[in-house]
Amino acid sequence: MRAFVFASAISLALSGAAEAAPKRVASLNLCTDELLLMLAAPHQIVSVTHLAQRQAETPLWRQGLRYRRNDGSLLSVAGLKPDLVLTMGGGARDRVRITESLGFRVIDVPYPQRLADIEASITQVAAALGRQAEGKKLLDQILSLRRLASRNAMDTIWLGGGGRSVAADGLAAEWMRLAGFRQRRLQGDRVSLEQLLVSPPTVLLRSDYRQGQYSGEQRWLSHPLAKGAGKSRTIVTDGRRWTCMGPLMVTETFRLRRVVR
Repeated sequence: MRAFVFASAISLALSGAAEAAPKRVASLNLCTDELLLMLAAPHQIVSVTHLAQRQAETPLWRQGLRYRRNDGSLLSVAGLKPDLVLTMGGGARDRVRITESLGFRVIDVPYPQRLADIEASITQVAAALGRQAEGKKLLDQILSLRRLASRNAMDTIWLGGGGRSVAADGLAAEWMRLAGFRQRRLQGDRVSLEQLLVSPPTVLLRSDYRQGQYSGEQRWLSHPLAKGAGKSRTIVTDGRRWTCMGPLMVTETFRLRRVVR
């Protein structure tokens, strides 16, 4: 199935390359915001979502502030007359019908399940933007990470507020392996303070997502056991990059590799 998705993206990329590069592109999803901001020429972008302008949500928020914001709906960008609209998951059929009636082209990027899906999305969006060279740069960096990946990854628990973690066989775990970590398999992809006491991992990879926010989940992270308590090596990671786990993870993965050396 993944091979089919990737082949489809390549096919779309080749057909997109033959079309004129779009001049007015809008994004309706934070994850496509990030793809757009990383791949497009600044003059091609007309709108990103309000989330792309929030420091708490993405490292690209300063770039996002340069453009008009939208609320994630087609209605909020219709007046800008985009020639390409990027979105991700949900409501695709309705959006395609609406955009066709308005004369817009829409690309509904599949929600990624594997690293190969990220590579396919980069290829697809870069080609649609006429920015294949920029896409290749990112793909080459991911290839470098794959080649550098160590087989002796460290036992690790990715840790978010309230004990949230990630699947041991999912996309987050793939990025972790490229950085030198092996995500421990956890029931329900969560860990308790008791588990951290009885069986601490070699590394606690702590997300700092919304760390200044007052909430029960953030208070949970303030417990000494959730900070490693001396038995685990604690490494902090930029939690904003893990929301979409897209190409923003490339530089974070290289950074984490340097930290664990």
